[in-house]
Amino acid sequence: MTKVAIFGATGYGGVELIRLLLDHPQVEITWLGGHSTVGEKLADFYQHLGGAIEMEVAEIDVAAAAEKADLMFFCLPHAVGAELIAEALDLGKKVVDFSADCRLKSAAIYERYYETHPRPDLLERAVYGLPELHRDEIPPTQLTAVPGCYPTSAILALAPAIANDLIEPDVIVDSKSGVSGAGRKLTLTTHYTECNESVAAYAIAKHRHTPEIIQELSGLGPDVSVTFTPHLIPMNRGILSTCYGSLARDLKLADAVEVYRDFYRGEPFVRVLDAGKLPATKHVTGSNFCDIGIGVDEDNGRFIAVSAIDNLIKGLAGAAVQCMNLMIGADETTALGRYPFWP
Repeated sequence: MTKVAIFGATGYGGVELIRLLLDHPQVEITWLGGHSTVGEKLADFYQHLGGAIEMEVAEIDVAAAAEKADLMFFCLPHAVGAELIAEALDLGKKVVDFSADCRLKSAAIYERYYETHPRPDLLERAVYGLPELHRDEIPPTQLTAVPGCYPTSAILALAPAIANDLIEPDVIVDSKSGVSGAGRKLTLTTHYTECNESVAAYAIAKHRHTPEIIQELSGLGPDVSVTFTPHLIPMNRGILSTCYGSLARDLKLADAVEVYRDFYRGEPFVRVLDAGKLPATKHVTGSNFCDIGIGVDEDNGRFIAVSAIDNLIKGLAGAAVQCMNLMIGADETTALGRYPFWP
């Protein structure tokens, strides 16, 4: 039995992680940490977990958590958890980090999009936690960085096309996300009357997830340039990414689908749809699946890949559990076998 501690347990990512882990036969949650909810029981403010977990939220304290846990999840904002992660690693604990602090390989790029990195030494120690690309690297690592939700959707949509030279290395990613992707903290942007019945683009040409997409796609072939535009849409969860590239050679839709199926053959959570079918967020909600549909515009020389994920599961907590499973030697799909709920 692997004992786990969760820092930042009361955010959307943390509580979704707890919900998934409650079904894990090889994991026991032994410690919960937070800031504003210290001393409260999790089920007191997340009533859907009533009767499932009675543990109180403790003050953030790595040493105290280390006495009770073998592996630690850090569900904290960027720059907040870096020193805590370093402390946990020094104590010999395995770490899965939700923030951006360990995703990028370059401290300079991190600084450009975030701020000065508090612990740049962590970057070379971390493995980017996308099993579909880094499965062999995750089991032996002590530190796994959970990818951003937008990058997960974009990278999975485009990886086979880049790796097989189907398209030129200059892509456009248009993503639309539900409001939970902005987190639980109240903001004007996510206020009901501001976001309901509205679709809005934001962070054009400067979104923080852009360098992740560039880093991972460039690792599959030539350096890739990415134009990324995210949008906020009035639904709770889900990301739909429509990705465009110029064809590098003549390509038929049936052949493109076969390339994608070959690339993802054996992947438990990637579903490549038949030619002519396209994904929808409703088809993956509540699951760890990424659905991918493909289009080829032969007249204009364009390739289009569309992906759908649940931003809180495959885009965050589910990915974390998938990586944890690999790190502890469990079956990769453990606690992630749910199919999407419907309607």
